[in-house]
Amino acid sequence: MVDDSNDDPSKIQSLSTNSPNDAGNDVKVSSKDQRDALPGEPQCIVCGRYGEYICDETDDDVCSLECKQSVLSRISKSSSSVGCLPPPKKLPAADECIYVRDTDNISGTPSLGGDHVQAELLRKKLDIHVKGVVSAPVMSFASCNLPDKLLQNIEAAGYEMPTPVQMQAIPAALVGKNMLVLADTGSGKSASFLIPIISRCASHRLMYVSDNKKPLAMVLTPTRELSIQVEEHAKLLGKGLPFKTALVVGGDAMARQLYRIQQGVELIVGTPGRLVDLLTKNEIDLDDVTTFVVDEVDCMLQRGFRDQVLQIFTALSQPQVLMYSATTSDSLEKMANSMAKDTVVITVGEPNRPNKAVKQLAIWVESKQKKQKLFDILKSQKHFKPPVVIYVGSRLGADLLANAITVSTGVKAVSIHGEKSMTERREIMQSFMVGEFPVVVATGVLGRGVDLLGVRQVIVFDMPNSINEYVHQIGRASRMGEEGQAIVFVNDENKNVFPELVDVLKSGAAAIPRELINSQYTTRVFSGGKGSKKRKHR
Repeated sequence: MVDDSNDDPSKIQSLSTNSPNDAGNDVKVSSKDQRDALPGEPQCIVCGRYGEYICDETDDDVCSLECKQSVLSRISKSSSSVGCLPPPKKLPAADECIYVRDTDNISGTPSLGGDHVQAELLRKKLDIHVKGVVSAPVMSFASCNLPDKLLQNIEAAGYEMPTPVQMQAIPAALVGKNMLVLADTGSGKSASFLIPIISRCASHRLMYVSDNKKPLAMVLTPTRELSIQVEEHAKLLGKGLPFKTALVVGGDAMARQLYRIQQGVELIVGTPGRLVDLLTKNEIDLDDVTTFVVDEVDCMLQRGFRDQVLQIFTALSQPQVLMYSATTSDSLEKMANSMAKDTVVITVGEPNRPNKAVKQLAIWVESKQKKQKLFDILKSQKHFKPPVVIYVGSRLGADLLANAITVSTGVKAVSIHGEKSMTERREIMQSFMVGEFPVVVATGVLGRGVDLLGVRQVIVFDMPNSINEYVHQIGRASRMGEEGQAIVFVNDENKNVFPELVDVLKSGAAAIPRELINSQYTTRVFSGGKGSKKRKHR
């Protein structure tokens, strides 16, 4: 919706290439004819120059007829897949339907009321919720004023248009906002922080040529597998730009990692333990790091990781802080604000709820019958949908179950967990991804953030002690909204998560086993001084 001036014919004019605007100048035909935007002025959604005009088909700020035509063409292609803006009834000629932006007669400051309404309508349709002052969502990567080579890499990587979390998080990150971002597993969170990092790092290197190339950005993750994945993604998107990366994780030689950093890199991706080791030995200089990303932040700020993360953070010089997760807790937002002031909270969908594309199937199975039930599923052509990830609670359990599956069903299975070397884990993942093993039995090392492309079925053999961990695990069965299935075995050994599990199953419209719904442990007792409150799921 345009600002209020659109209702007043005295404040706007319909323009063409031959009609003068209110300043007596012709409408700008090309973006190169338009000046740069001054601070506080609207920016063209396509090129970032002064958004002098408003296109009446989309209400977007545009700088010229050329960029208006680009907006209409893009909306025409993308609206059917996003469903957030209607396609134009026709594609107008380039000299039609463009309006001079209304300005305050005293200050010359553009009125942004209509832009705010437009942004809120778009957020509502995309289920985006924000706390704090944040840029409007963008409809395309091209409207983010990214380097041309980065745009080419984004397209080559298969990104046709931004996902909802990318639409909101990328423009906010590009202007330096501290953010806590909560969105479904497989929703494109990694690209939403990597694209701004690559853009800013590449632009910095082109502007300030120096032999002393200290790291400019850092991404922390809780597992080696996720660090490897993020670094590979970063290399793919940064190809051909002045942008190099270093992977810093346990299990690989520290000397080799240190040498890589000393040769000059823009981005470090790693796990907290190894980075703390390098900091303690004064081996790396992080003075130039301007962007600090904590991925899977709810896990990273728990006991065990928290002190290491804070130690790394205090070694930096007031960086922009970006925090990401699919799940949250009562204390997470408070903790995020303690790390970075004025943190904007961006939520897409419902936190602590499983990806809606994952269909859950809960099966009540006593512990002694769990193996046989699993074997029955794996031997069934109807129910076995490889490639499959099976989650267990221990490293020894992973090894034993993988061997039992191969022996009892003939299905080739392999295990992966933290006691295996980094080389072994890489080889196992490569073999699994190319289909050499249709089943991988894993501990939590594959439960956080890892994109298991092609996996559409997850079996939770051992229910974790945390419902958030369960949400992360079953999220591996879907990526970018593709449908998947999660089968979970449950019995009285999992009584501590019964109430939360019932909530999660209900949220996904999943059937709830009779034994679970009728269990005495499904009643949760909240104690709070005098008396207590009980909730019974029926």
